[in-house]
Amino acid sequence: RKPRMSPLASYRRLFSLAGPLYVAIAFIGRLPLAMAQMGTLLLVAGTTGSYGTGGAAAGAPAATNAIGAPIAGALADRVGQRPVVFVQSVLGGLGLIALVVLAHAQVTPWIVILTAALAGAAMPQIGPLARVRWRPITRNQKHHQPRLMEAAFSYEGAADEASFVLGPALLGLVVVLASPELALLIAAAILLVFGCAFALHPTARLTHAHRPDAAATGRLVTGTFAILLVAQLLIGVVFGSIQTGTTVLTTDAGQSGLAGLVHACLGVGSVIAGLAVAALPARFGYGSRVLVAALGLALLSLPLLVTDTVPQLFAVVLVLGFVVAPYMISVFMLGERAAPVERVGVAMTLLAGATGLGYALGSATAGRLADMHGHPGAFAVTVGAALTAAALATASQPALRRLASGGAHP
Repeated sequence: RKPRMSPLASYRRLFSLAGPLYVAIAFIGRLPLAMAQMGTLLLVAGTTGSYGTGGAAAGAPAATNAIGAPIAGALADRVGQRPVVFVQSVLGGLGLIALVVLAHAQVTPWIVILTAALAGAAMPQIGPLARVRWRPITRNQKHHQPRLMEAAFSYEGAADEASFVLGPALLGLVVVLASPELALLIAAAILLVFGCAFALHPTARLTHAHRPDAAATGRLVTGTFAILLVAQLLIGVVFGSIQTGTTVLTTDAGQSGLAGLVHACLGVGSVIAGLAVAALPARFGYGSRVLVAALGLALLSLPLLVTDTVPQLFAVVLVLGFVVAPYMISVFMLGERAAPVERVGVAMTLLAGATGLGYALGSATAGRLADMHGHPGAFAVTVGAALTAAALATASQPALRRLASGGAHP
């Protein structure tokens, strides 16, 4: 029996197999999605003077991306990632540019919201699509592949969270120095360059060249997979409501430029915890990990209800982040195991789409409550979603543990 690879050795092997250029491109290419949501919120709330309108504008691309991403994922499963991601990157980048132009011109808000929705529908979900590439990348590693796949999903979860650190941080810096308009234009440029580079990278061919010859007829949406979709929707609600509540609190404190930096703190602890997931023992299964992380999410979100200063918010959000990546990594890993091997692309994008739909729901609901009750109203949505996630994880333990013990794809 082969000795178990250490986390550091697993990461080193992964990066050598894919190449450092691919790792860099796949990471930078996901920044625009992290920047676009808060950038749209700040841009539209600033031009209209309404958090409700800003939340709706930020939620619109998240909702349309939730619908568009699984369609693109299914198409990528069928024809390959290269043409799909390339077209998405071009259309998404141009959509962000159009959003800035129309918002700056102060046209009717519904036109801006519609443009944001169209831009969101076009933007590629690079994180989930990158997850799909790891199984063919590691296909020749035989005995080490299960360990490498666990490390790959841990890395991707951390990379997603890191993008939501650097994305809002970059956006916040540009907003402080210039404007939300410039921040979104930078996001558009990154998408046009690195999104297209991700599409054209040689690893894009692997997902299509090495998929099974059989038609994609395996059943995807089972009862257990539906549980995972709801789990991701709830974490999306957490993201959307925290982002809205953070914007309201920092704006009321006269420090609106710090909104992106505060929200970025959510990802700092999440990145650290995400990378550490690869070191967890195999006996601590993914079903149990979802439960522990969900309970932590519920407990650590409660202080938001009594947070009323920016320094307090920094601290609470930073600590809360430590349970986010372990939760999402475990859900995505279970989703990859639950899906037929020829439909992993659509499975990953469905889970990401559920997150985006939850973000839209959380952002819009929190925006409305914030107009009436300020930041406590927004953060009440966060706590409610976290408590629901804990209840769902507790109730679904038998199904999740059965899936976790069933093994990965061959």
